[in-house]
Amino acid sequence: MIQPYDLNPEELKHYKPEQTAEKDFGEFWEGTLKQLAAVPLNYSLNRYDYPVKGVKLFKISFPGYQNANIDGWFAIPAAPGQYPGIALFTGYDWVHNGNVHEVVNYALYGYATLQIFIRGQYGGSVDNVITSHGNNSGWMTKGILSREEYYYRAVYMDCVRTVEILASMDYVDATRIGVVGGSQGGGLALATAALSDTPVVAVAEYPYLSNFSRAIDIAPRGPYGELNDYFKKNASPEIEKQAMITLSYFDIMNHASAVHCHTLIAAGLVDDITPPSTIYSVYNHLNCPKEIEVFRYYGHEFLPGFVEKKLRTLMKFLADSNGEKAD
Repeated sequence: MIQPYDLNPEELKHYKPEQTAEKDFGEFWEGTLKQLAAVPLNYSLNRYDYPVKGVKLFKISFPGYQNANIDGWFAIPAAPGQYPGIALFTGYDWVHNGNVHEVVNYALYGYATLQIFIRGQYGGSVDNVITSHGNNSGWMTKGILSREEYYYRAVYMDCVRTVEILASMDYVDATRIGVVGGSQGGGLALATAALSDTPVVAVAEYPYLSNFSRAIDIAPRGPYGELNDYFKKNASPEIEKQAMITLSYFDIMNHASAVHCHTLIAAGLVDDITPPSTIYSVYNHLNCPKEIEVFRYYGHEFLPGFVEKKLRTLMKFLADSNGEKAD
């Protein structure tokens, strides 16, 4: 693949498409958050025997949006104390063995870590939203003709509830909570940072769910293609117009200006699943303290050069004043 295949690095720095939010964008999300607030804030923990010393691991369950059961992992350092928290979000339909090993690793770094299984995509997390029309295979078009029924409305609220659960725990310092994820998880981390005042830092690797109109035009492969397939099978211009209006409420680009915490983003210039221009569409609309790390020869894959930067950023904003783990 030509390096880069999308806009060149200089063009990316200035790529800032006009936001597509409808006039009632804020009102819609305020109402949705009120619906979430009506769901009781509680959770259950069940100890899981994992072969590691220094960490306690639990299966966690709690009621998410519309009281759907949401499952996940919760891990904390074994020593008694109160720890900074991380809400960890996973990629699109891409969880192997529940991603348990990464959750444990973050606990070994000294963080109380809560990772949910995204509703419908893994484990016992239930997708209970009924839609009034059909959809293409996958999750991208489920409920796409209604903002109230669209799949990611419930997912975004489950993620907000995740940081609320973390903040409510005795194990966790509610003033030091970060949101972390890659691909879909990166988009969810940013959406959560926009819809909740709790996070003090957000780290998003090649975030998904942004600049939909460009993504469907240029993404060579990946879940954005589900939208193209839907429009191919439903060729009415009115259907596409309504679908794009729905997507505008969930476009991370439109949420970017509501993010207030320090934000670190990573992008690969040959990413053919989340094209770099769609990532910059978010980054260039952020008004918060922000950084972006760019990897010219990497695509939608593990970024070894980003690991230390990510960990140092989390330590800076979540560790205590001495740069050490919380006691």
